[in-house]
Amino acid sequence: MTLACEPAFQHGSAARIGVLLINLGTPDAPTASALRRYLAEFLSDPRVVEIPRLLWLMILHGIILRIRPAKSAAKYASIWQPEGSPLAIWTRKQQQHLQSQLEHMGMVVHTAYAMRYGNPSLMFVLDKLKKEGIEKILFLPLYPQYASATTGSVIDVVMKWAAQQRRIPEMRFINHYHDHPAYIQALAESVRQHWNTHGAAERLLLSFHGVPERSLHLGDPYHCECHKTARLLTQALAIDPSRVQVTFQSRFGKAKWLGPYTEPTLVEWAQSGVKSVDVMCPGFTSDCLETLEEINMEAREAFLQAGGQHFQYIPCLNDNRPWITALGQIAQQHLQGWGADAESVQALHQDRLQQRQRAITMGASK
Repeated sequence: MTLACEPAFQHGSAARIGVLLINLGTPDAPTASALRRYLAEFLSDPRVVEIPRLLWLMILHGIILRIRPAKSAAKYASIWQPEGSPLAIWTRKQQQHLQSQLEHMGMVVHTAYAMRYGNPSLMFVLDKLKKEGIEKILFLPLYPQYASATTGSVIDVVMKWAAQQRRIPEMRFINHYHDHPAYIQALAESVRQHWNTHGAAERLLLSFHGVPERSLHLGDPYHCECHKTARLLTQALAIDPSRVQVTFQSRFGKAKWLGPYTEPTLVEWAQSGVKSVDVMCPGFTSDCLETLEEINMEAREAFLQAGGQHFQYIPCLNDNRPWITALGQIAQQHLQGWGADAESVQALHQDRLQQRQRAITMGASK
């Protein structure tokens, strides 16, 4: 293996610190060709699909990538914005607002964002950060609950990148923040604002992205962390737990996934006489295909056709102020000890300048 050529080391300069937000990803356009590229990368990840590799690749390239891209492209087209994919739009805004938030908190850091699949790719952004002199990187995945298929996959890519570097930056990973008080408060405030505007429905359904049930039995904490988020949110809202239900969406394939499933639950409620529901997706920090199309279009239609009367979707946290504040607090907590505050950075800079001046003076005296 040939290690990467390193950028020139800058003597006398304070170490630069980076905070990197990472989201799942999105195709570059709502077209079949763009979806084919995106799905090929996404569904080729062995953490996403855990079945025998050779068999799966034959199915993926022989069947799925021939059929699914056109269908997925039509769904993406239904939510696409003039500025692009909603997930990309919100992730970029979160990064920009986080930069301002950390500066307001007195932190001297550089923020960036990357996608696990699609663009800007994680490896591309890591190369860019290194060229810009970032020597310490805090990785902040936009997945509040840890799953092997999400946060675990991010760490895989970072380790692959690190294996190609001669001088590896200091790195810290935030695995989860499913029970962080500021994250729970941001969720609760979002629900309260919705209720203040639209009133509260009979039921509150909390829909999380699904994963195969097998992952739970193999030790993945995702299921438990989703339920803890729901429990803490219910407590923060001070409502009767019987009004709240956790479900899982976005199933793929024939294997048994975590349940109960979102759409069948909504249909069952409507058929049993529930007339109004509020639906929230706490595990998604940015609105995307799974929230805007799968929930606010498909699930809405299923509930109303089954006899429901009022379906209200509560948007993701996106760039809500309480969520940006929460991101800042989560980042600040994990930056402790790195000297990211302005006073520490200035002191380190002065110390390095003095060291450099002493070296110059000693060299001149010889």
